[in-house]
Amino acid sequence: MESPGRIRPACTNLLGVVRSDRSRTAGFAGETNYPALKDFGAPMDASLSVHSIVVAASEQVSCPLGEESAILSLKNSVYYGMDPVGTRVWSLLKQPRSIEELRDTLLKEYEVDADLCERDLLNLLEKMRSEGLIEVRGAAGH
Repeated sequence: MESPGRIRPACTNLLGVVRSDRSRTAGFAGETNYPALKDFGAPMDASLSVHSIVVAASEQVSCPLGEESAILSLKNSVYYGMDPVGTRVWSLLKQPRSIEELRDTLLKEYEVDADLCERDLLNLLEKMRSEGLIEVRGAAGH
């Protein structure tokens, strides 16, 4: 078990946090193919920024699995697995928050470069949005 103040391997590798199982079986943890992360060519309304307000989508169910978690999208019947840092991000997404607030929380809890954390967090959230796991509710006033 890693110490609570260390980010490795998670925030330095947030790109690998979302795993999916399109075969609809329960054994997704060992999945090495990430078909859910491919580019579907669907244009996004706007790029996410640190001022974007994001929240977990309502059409999903999730549960903890030790330090990790599993998310089932009710839209596409795909399971997603989150590593410990992804699980922390997911728990923060239960309430609408700005990406800046998410980033700042991760920076307080983990040892990670601020620019790297922000970049990886934005990439993770873009992937989650493309899979319908989160909703964007506008931008925070700044």
